[in-house]
Amino acid sequence: MLAQFGDEAGVYAGGTELLLAMRSGALRYTQLIDVKVIAGLDSIELRADHLEIGAGATHRVIERSRLVRQKLPVLAEMESHVANIRVRASGTIGGNLCFAEPHSDPATLLLALGAKVEVEGPEGRRELGVEELIEGAYANSLRPSELLTKLRVPVASPGLRAAYLKFQVHERPTLGLALAMETAEGGQLIKNARVALGCLCPFPRRSEAAESMLMGSSEAVKNRLPDAALALAQEAELIDDQEGAVDYKTHLIEVFLRRAFLKALGAEHNF
Repeated sequence: MLAQFGDEAGVYAGGTELLLAMRSGALRYTQLIDVKVIAGLDSIELRADHLEIGAGATHRVIERSRLVRQKLPVLAEMESHVANIRVRASGTIGGNLCFAEPHSDPATLLLALGAKVEVEGPEGRRELGVEELIEGAYANSLRPSELLTKLRVPVASPGLRAAYLKFQVHERPTLGLALAMETAEGGQLIKNARVALGCLCPFPRRSEAAESMLMGSSEAVKNRLPDAALALAQEAELIDDQEGAVDYKTHLIEVFLRRAFLKALGAEHNF
């Protein structure tokens, strides 16, 4: 149907972003293709070393999934704070990622967790990283007639410590920050780290410079958090706008990176 109708058709799942965009005139379609009826598109299953989540799974289903809560509690917790209960009950994870709304909570966390997506079309299947799928604000890399069908999120290893935090005073969050660390020695040694920043930039971004400062002994990393936050802010290419000045946003990044670090280690009162 996508091949048949071309640019005249849009994919409809939850519609939480699509219908708003159509009402405002930002998008115009003569045909809507309802993908909710595709069998298995909303499944959640454990596959060896990763969770396989259908693109049609709603935020609410992911939030309440016993499997997600057991294997990736940070994902279930993040989903429980997406928008409001009405949006979570109808909005889908695949629609959220494909719409590439700059203030998306899931995209930022999934980037830090190293998630990948599978897309299918007339030319077959291909796998993309979240960073490859989202090309910019409201822009994705799907080819004509392609559909995002599933996500693959690595299952938390015994040493994984992760956290997602956001700052929100308006309808949509101003900042989202996700941190995932592979630890040893009871959290005293950080062997690897991935940190992603969202909302303050057109699409979620990681910073290799910041991540290099987040490895080593937890005590040493704690002392490097201001420098890591600055590297993360520089990667985001912050600008002055109605959300605040660059200095204010840089300060927010440092505050929330520290909070995420302490939350991930379960050490709010130990430093």
